Amino acid sequence: MSLDHESFVASHVKGLPRSGIRDFFAVVSEMPQAISLGIGEPDFVTPWHVREAAIFALEKGRTSYTDNRGLLRLRREISKYVANFFGPEYDPASEILATVGVSEAIDVALRAILNPGDKVLYHEPCYVSYAPSVTLALGEAIPVGTKPEDEFALDPAAFEAAWEPGCKALLLNFPTNPTGGTADREKLERLARFAIDKNLLVISDEIYGELTYEGQHVGIASLPGMKERTLLLHGFSKAFAMTGFRIGYACGPAVLVEAMMKVHQYCMMCAPILSQEAAIEALVNGADEVARMKEQYHRRRDFIVRRFNEIGLACHSPRGSFYAFPSIRSTGFSDTDFAHRLLSEAEVAVVPGTAFGEHGASHVRASFSTSYENLVEATDRIARFRDNLVTEDATASV
Repeated sequence: MSLDHESFVASHVKGLPRSGIRDFFAVVSEMPQAISLGIGEPDFVTPWHVREAAIFALEKGRTSYTDNRGLLRLRREISKYVANFFGPEYDPASEILATVGVSEAIDVALRAILNPGDKVLYHEPCYVSYAPSVTLALGEAIPVGTKPEDEFALDPAAFEAAWEPGCKALLLNFPTNPTGGTADREKLERLARFAIDKNLLVISDEIYGELTYEGQHVGIASLPGMKERTLLLHGFSKAFAMTGFRIGYACGPAVLVEAMMKVHQYCMMCAPILSQEAAIEALVNGADEVARMKEQYHRRRDFIVRRFNEIGLACHSPRGSFYAFPSIRSTGFSDTDFAHRLLSEAEVAVVPGTAFGEHGASHVRASFSTSYENLVEATDRIARFRDNLVTEDATASV
């Protein structure tokens, strides 16, 4: 009698979808000629002085565990950086936790605050892990749609309309993956009033904060009354080009950070010490590289948005992040069919918008974190592919 392994899988895990990004790029990995506009990873190598800090730490034998919260030197530098960039000041001793990327910060934040059945409002389209992370923490995720006509900006009125009894937290990401949408100060102030009025905790993932191209990034924790009800999540993967180091952090009220640390210490123990050493160097001496990379992303953004609109795929100009989110509605295809045909016929990889929630339908995500030369070639291929679709339509109608 064979063992029914399926019966051992937890019901709340059994129902989770696989990541639409990872499934799609398993196919891409088998196509060496394909140009990938899919994975949200900087094409820049981590700056040498940051890598050297990790190498030097290794040479010195820095291979031990650290304090569960992270090296105190790192937390002190995070405190200074956050105060300078995001506004609030956090106590390195009790209000900062170093994590294994922002993904772990999201996970431990939700597990630390949610009781079974608690509800979390989040916006769509959004990063693929948000709703599954709520489910894994035994909460209920409630999606709130953002709209292409608003350039996918966070909409306070939509959050207010979606609220229902049992809501405990508001999960935000701005600038947003995959749309590049964000929220100006006026909208954030209204969201803050909403959170205060409904007594919601805000979990604010601001990993793309430095990559804001229009105006200045405003952290929601900097608004009146919000530091005490916000968990600010940030890290080094995107603006600092340190994806493989897997290092992030959370800042917030001491009681909540302590609760997160309890979960973190049992599932991770601590973030890798070599990554922490590299992160210290990035914070102390990395500002010039961040500015240089941002300038290149800005140039790439302007190019790819212009090309998509020339090709006939309507695309707003993202205010932040390194993603464009063009509409493919004019092609008559679903976003999934479009992405698969584009990959097989033109060897360009983009991500179907529905990988980021149903509100991403009829769009695809195209990362402009690859080289300018790749973007030129990729958009030329997309233009030829679009022309072929038009020719197919004309032939079919004869």
